[in-house]
Amino acid sequence: MSDDRRQQVVDGRTTLGIELGSTRIKACLVDEDLVPIAAGAHEWENEFVDGRWTYSLEAVETGLRAAYAALVADVEAQYGVTPTTFRAAGVSAMMHGYLAFDADGELLVPFRTWRNTSTGPAAERLSDALGFNIPLRWSIAHLYQAVLDDEPHVPQIAGITSLAGYVHRRLTGRDVLGVGDASGVFPIDSSPSDSGPGAPGSREFDHEMVARTQELLGDAVPDLGALLPEVLVAGDDAGALTPEGAAWLDPTGSLRPGVPLCPPEGDAGTGMVATNAVAPRTGNVSVGTSIFAMVVLEQPLESAHEELDVVTTPSGDAVAMVHCNNGASEIAAWARVFGRFAEASGTPMPTDDVFRVLLDEAEQADPDAGGLLSFNYLAGEPVTHVADGRPLLLRTPDARFTLGNLVRSEVHGAFATLAIGMEVLHAEQVEVDRMTAHGGLFRTPGAPQQLLAAALRVPVALEETAGEGGAWGIAVLAAYLEHTEHHLADFLAETVFGGDAVHVADPEPRDVAGFQTYLDRYRAALPVQAVAAATTGTDATGTGAAAAPGADATTTRGEGPAGAEPRLPAEQEVTR
Repeated sequence: MSDDRRQQVVDGRTTLGIELGSTRIKACLVDEDLVPIAAGAHEWENEFVDGRWTYSLEAVETGLRAAYAALVADVEAQYGVTPTTFRAAGVSAMMHGYLAFDADGELLVPFRTWRNTSTGPAAERLSDALGFNIPLRWSIAHLYQAVLDDEPHVPQIAGITSLAGYVHRRLTGRDVLGVGDASGVFPIDSSPSDSGPGAPGSREFDHEMVARTQELLGDAVPDLGALLPEVLVAGDDAGALTPEGAAWLDPTGSLRPGVPLCPPEGDAGTGMVATNAVAPRTGNVSVGTSIFAMVVLEQPLESAHEELDVVTTPSGDAVAMVHCNNGASEIAAWARVFGRFAEASGTPMPTDDVFRVLLDEAEQADPDAGGLLSFNYLAGEPVTHVADGRPLLLRTPDARFTLGNLVRSEVHGAFATLAIGMEVLHAEQVEVDRMTAHGGLFRTPGAPQQLLAAALRVPVALEETAGEGGAWGIAVLAAYLEHTEHHLADFLAETVFGGDAVHVADPEPRDVAGFQTYLDRYRAALPVQAVAAATTGTDATGTGAAAAPGADATTTRGEGPAGAEPRLPAEQEVTR
């Protein structure tokens, strides 16, 4: 097998996927059977600059080159050959945010990431005008907020795009977005259509909503349509690696131009692909720095809901998305504390072992976490109208304060906001046969999967390949360029996942009842967040500078986080 894979590398029959997550840029190389054979990664962190979360374009370039170089080094170490070309390639990245460029392709203001939620007035006005929920982090909300704030760069804007779109343009010269990524920039036309690659009626930005938004923007943005990238569906021709793009990614000169690229996608879309969740009545849950659930819809929702984003699969089919800003970071923080305790006691443990021990304890704990209550709010949380979050552990004097209950409370806390958002889908009578989970938390079998099933009240599956993450997912989408005679859902079900082992956890009545008890307490205690934020205000570095007593920390579409967020260990973060 090693010799065969070596020859595939030499012949350029492998496929490359690269994803830029919030804490790690990962490159993944797959063979002809779409099995990962090499990987490279680079860790990075967002910066808090002038009141906004950002990554510099220099950091993007440095990180991409480092991740690709690490992949090349892995290939060389395993197979003794340097890759020079690929069958196909693709780029994915964290969705949303704001990258605005002038006519010369120069960035006008620093990249505003998905974490920036200071777009409340714009999001509210857009949502009212369109009859469609526009979340705080969407690109159009950032653009309109810049107009409302009369920012001086607005008259110079010649185009906006996502992070994946920017990288793709540097590699190919094409200003395009995959429809899934585009659906976090501006709403996509959700009318029935053939969403196959290259077919008439393929998805594009909703023309009627573009016209209504243009009325809001007025003369500040004379032609919104001209600023938006071209929208492509999975399997469409998205260009090829140019000589300039090859040199940008690989300054050594080994990489040759000409590699075909698939449409650039967002991490939500690659998560759907990585979990085989692109067909109606399927869904997935991604747990990383943030946590979000995606459910592919059979029919449009009855009405707009602030708790739900409507985005799309990479083929353009409508998806209801519950996105929560806060995911597994607080669990990771507790794991670091206990890992340090083990080290200080003279018995150091690998990170995965620390998680295993803690989560085994959670599996044996009281169903309702024994009266403990945990908030994982390192950032603001729009789903629960919390603008400025604080991590909290609360308990009554008679609560059963055990290690198992502590850990179960933290896991329940990570899933609580997601469950609140999913209740809206239940009320809309959206049917889902099962959810597939992925993310670093699910590297530990048992409690996380079982407790998620209880929180969402649906079966939760784990695929063998789900742990490969978005870099593998975008590599699969790149490979799909040669299989467009099949719908993407059929390609995944029959070719990619046909032989994979799947473990499904059904909701246990005892766990469901325990989580509901916990969630009732959680909702009742939400006002504590406002008190905590008002009395422990933070500056840009997350320390000092208390806010004025009585300051309100809850809002419908409020300001985002002011404090810096502890970073998830790279091995615990898959998508965001």
